[in-house]
Amino acid sequence: MSNAARQPITAVGRIGSGRPDVGGTPWRRGSVSLVAGIFALFLALPIVTLIARSILDGSLAATAGVAAVLSALVLSLATTAVSLVLTVVFGLPLALVLARNTFRGKWLVEAIVDLPIVLPPSVAGLALLLVLGRRGLLAGPLQLAGVDIAFTTIAVVLAQTFVSAPFFVRAARAGIAGVDRDLEDAARVDGASERQLFRHVTVPLAAAALAAGLVMSWARSLGEFGATIMFAGNVQGRTQTLPLLVYSEFQGGQLDASIAAAAILVLAALGVLVAVRVFHWGLALDRLTEAR
Repeated sequence: MSNAARQPITAVGRIGSGRPDVGGTPWRRGSVSLVAGIFALFLALPIVTLIARSILDGSLAATAGVAAVLSALVLSLATTAVSLVLTVVFGLPLALVLARNTFRGKWLVEAIVDLPIVLPPSVAGLALLLVLGRRGLLAGPLQLAGVDIAFTTIAVVLAQTFVSAPFFVRAARAGIAGVDRDLEDAARVDGASERQLFRHVTVPLAAAALAAGLVMSWARSLGEFGATIMFAGNVQGRTQTLPLLVYSEFQGGQLDASIAAAAILVLAALGVLVAVRVFHWGLALDRLTEAR
């Protein structure tokens, strides 16, 4: 058989074997790697530069002990902790309903839950102000109850919860929906109540997705800026979180302090992402991304 006759058979064999014929196209691999490397550098270089400058010029160490930075850091940690509690208390039941029930208008509820993810944070803050502000939709009942929300620490918590809760609800919904219903039915047959079933079967099986949703929700709360400054303002010691401090120091010409505060935020976010991978929650995040 001639070489010309054997060539199609060789090509078919390579295709059928499931292995790509990459031996004759090294330039393609090189081009893809080059583009990937350039884009990875584009994503990494600003962050690396920010952290490196804050460390090398001493601004991170010098600014870390400043009262305004410590106040903003403490406020950020406290408000995000409260926001996370609210997210779990109210978001977990919502995720359970969306994962286990079919009802008319479910698509609309899911769209509303997902909306804050794509909504500009400044728009979210303005919307909260129009509802809970001193002249907002619920201003009358709130005034009668003696509650003032806008431009207070409560407003910071609500703004953080509004923009971050959808990340947890999405992850929890995906995790709960992925639990094998046969296992739950078996627990019911064994006499488990619905509360015991949820606590000892559903939650442990969906734990990876729940944990991933929690850390991503907390990270989003920690970095929240637009909704907070629109709804809560930027008052030091009361509503000024770390992202707002970065903005204030930059606006005031204190570049080193702004860089140091930004570096603290970056390191906190990086720590969260590392924790996600170290504790093997990354698979849950990958599955959640695929579900989108």
